[in-house]
Amino acid sequence: MSFKLTILGCNSAVPTIERHPTAQLLNANERFFLIDCGEGTQIRLKEYQLNFQRINHIFISHLHGDHYFGLIGLISSMHLLGRNKDLHVYAHQKLKAIIDLQLSASNTELNYPLFFHPISETNEQVLYENEKISISNIILNHTINCSGFIFKEKKSKRKIIKERIEQYNIPFDKYNGIKEGADWISNSGEIIKNNKITVESSPAHSYAFCTDTIYNEALIEKIKEIDLLYHEATFKKDLAVRAKETGHSTTYEAALIAKNSAVKNLLIGHFSQRYKNVDELLIEAKDTFKNTHLAESGLVLDFNKLNKRID
Repeated sequence: MSFKLTILGCNSAVPTIERHPTAQLLNANERFFLIDCGEGTQIRLKEYQLNFQRINHIFISHLHGDHYFGLIGLISSMHLLGRNKDLHVYAHQKLKAIIDLQLSASNTELNYPLFFHPISETNEQVLYENEKISISNIILNHTINCSGFIFKEKKSKRKIIKERIEQYNIPFDKYNGIKEGADWISNSGEIIKNNKITVESSPAHSYAFCTDTIYNEALIEKIKEIDLLYHEATFKKDLAVRAKETGHSTTYEAALIAKNSAVKNLLIGHFSQRYKNVDELLIEAKDTFKNTHLAESGLVLDFNKLNKRID
């Protein structure tokens, strides 16, 4: 099962030539979820040869421009290229009025249904769920209403060992029950324990996206033991006062949250444009949490490898 995260943008409010505003694409078993949509996101998708028409769900954390200014362009391009399947946008309520105004101003009537799902500013809840994944919001502490997102893959059923099917003459209509944990009674009446004929499926993966926020210990229990935590690290440790004033975090604070929540991996991003070399932010974060990675544009993180700790 594929579970991969592609970084499309990693900078803060002001983009640079090398670093673009926040946007990420999560591939969860060939279902694609866009997380934030900063300016130029559709260009990054084309650059990395990612088909944006396969995106059916877009999650916007908050209404600072570096997190959604690319959305109307993407919506428009989907329309111009003949999209006809549903698109779902999850964001705070004010974004709907912005989208409606932009479409109205250009006299655009979309070829496809666009469904807007308002995110509560006070409650944390499941936003989307199917048989494979559950996606919920978490409330962050920023200068305006801001949401993080937790993506949790559901555990797959056990896998039947092919050789046991032949050995015990197991009929096809019994596969599902066995995958769910049932034992098998052979033709001779022998009870074959489930663990003799099945193996565990691949581990379920989890990802937490915590963009613009001050240091907030309330996050720790919510993201406990997550496979990968993305936590903004706009500033280095020496600018802790500036970080708090602007509703952001430092590298040290992001790493401390990761350490105290026992996540497997930390991904830092949302870098201030003042830093020409972001490696210095990585070094500082690693002092507190060794398994830290930089959210650089074009980076692809395979969760099957993350579980083995990639350093």
